[in-house]
Amino acid sequence: MERSAAIQRVEELVETVENDTMPVPVREIWVYGDVALGLDPIDRLDVYVTKDILLRGDDADREGDFVDTHSVKGIGKTVRAEWADDHPDLIRANDNGYAAPEKCLAVHLLPENEPVHLEVCNSSFEDNVTQRLRGAMARDAYEQILDPRGVCLWVDGQRSTEAFRKLRESEFAFPTLPAALEMLGMDEEKTDSAADAVESYRRRQDGTTVRGDVV
Repeated sequence: MERSAAIQRVEELVETVENDTMPVPVREIWVYGDVALGLDPIDRLDVYVTKDILLRGDDADREGDFVDTHSVKGIGKTVRAEWADDHPDLIRANDNGYAAPEKCLAVHLLPENEPVHLEVCNSSFEDNVTQRLRGAMARDAYEQILDPRGVCLWVDGQRSTEAFRKLRESEFAFPTLPAALEMLGMDEEKTDSAADAVESYRRRQDGTTVRGDVV
């Protein structure tokens, strides 16, 4: 994807969150990886969304309606019933038949088959970077590391025009991935292999992908 097209896609995503009812409340939008580093073209556009969990009792009594019509549980509890009413064709569930917020967000925000990866988590980008790194180091599962080189573009309803300007002009300066991982506490002798694992995992992804995470 050309860099200009990737940034336009992110701008459209932010506008959608600003103007549309989302399946769940969205608190932050970040980009990380290739587009944050200023590469052109980019292999994949990586987007991170921080979501809030629906408050208990948010149309929970509507769940049975969607079980009957869509065989999906959890509408009104994990995904807004208002959104499901407006977008019944976009309702997505996990393997257990429960409404999956990350899948619903992905299908609402992103076109199909573009090289875009969406990370959705209830925790902020910076906190999740740390949590994922700790887990990856404990299990030697380096492909699960979240690239820490990110840019916050939107938070609590406010768009950062300065962050978008710097993104368009490739003004952000980041270290290499091994150096960034070392700064976060990884042993220097492991950072190169960890970075290789992250890049290998990304290269194996195809089309539009999404991951949901809970911290």
